[in-house]
Amino acid sequence: MRSILKDTKITRVKNAVAAGTSEILSDTVDMQGYDSVIYVIALGDVDNTCVLTPTAKSNPTDSTSGGTTEKAGTATTATATSADNKLLVIEVLRPSQRYVFVSLTRTTANAVLDSIVAVQHAAKSMPVTQGTTVLTGDLGGPVA
Repeated sequence: MRSILKDTKITRVKNAVAAGTSEILSDTVDMQGYDSVIYVIALGDVDNTCVLTPTAKSNPTDSTSGGTTEKAGTATTATATSADNKLLVIEVLRPSQRYVFVSLTRTTANAVLDSIVAVQHAAKSMPVTQGTTVLTGDLGGPVA
């Protein structure tokens, strides 16, 4: 039986950010040993007309300064309630550089960020050891 936790590393790469219109940058993840990363961007309260755009970037060093765009996400314009407590998801397959991070731009109106989680998968070596932002990675069998 396959387990997603044996082949996937889950890391919280950004904590909550208060309402605003500034760019938000996640921490980097080291892609050595992985082919893909999915960023799950959890939103809080998003004001009407706010434009949210996720962009995945990479660097050859562990830095969020500059960066090469790996994938530009679709700009989403919120209505009064359409983006509240929703998720934005962006995936990078085989990034061109070792370290990857995500930028979330918030323009026109305020948006609250709850968190950003990186899910690295397609591991070249298993089982994967979860990072320090995961309290438990239960790989046990079914409960009797």
